[in-house]
Amino acid sequence: QVQLVESGGGLVQAGGSLRLSCAASGIIFAANDMAWYRQAPGNERELVAHINAAGIKKYANFVTGRFTISRDNAQNTVNLEMNNLKPEDTAVYYCYAQRFTTHWGQGTQVTVSS
Repeated sequence: QVQLVESGGGLVQAGGSLRLSCAASGIIFAANDMAWYRQAPGNERELVAHINAAGIKKYANFVTGRFTISRDNAQNTVNLEMNNLKPEDTAVYYCYAQRFTTHWGQGTQVTVSS
């Protein structure tokens, strides 16, 4: 059974930092492309950052320079370091895995107060 379990969300003031982690099980982690998405109330789910199996990273324009995605294939985890957070970053953040099929975590709430 595939599980993606996010952690690290919470409430932070604007300009602050958070580190999200996603622990994966039930998949061959190193062979999967991994990503973080987010969804704010009333909005569609959107890609935040992506790291493929080769370690190549891509970021949404709205987070470039502020967020960093990384993966640890030995620990089966993908992380998202978020700095200089803004109120518009408030959303539920989801972990995503993709190889032949896609998998989603349950999400973790990030709230940035002004």
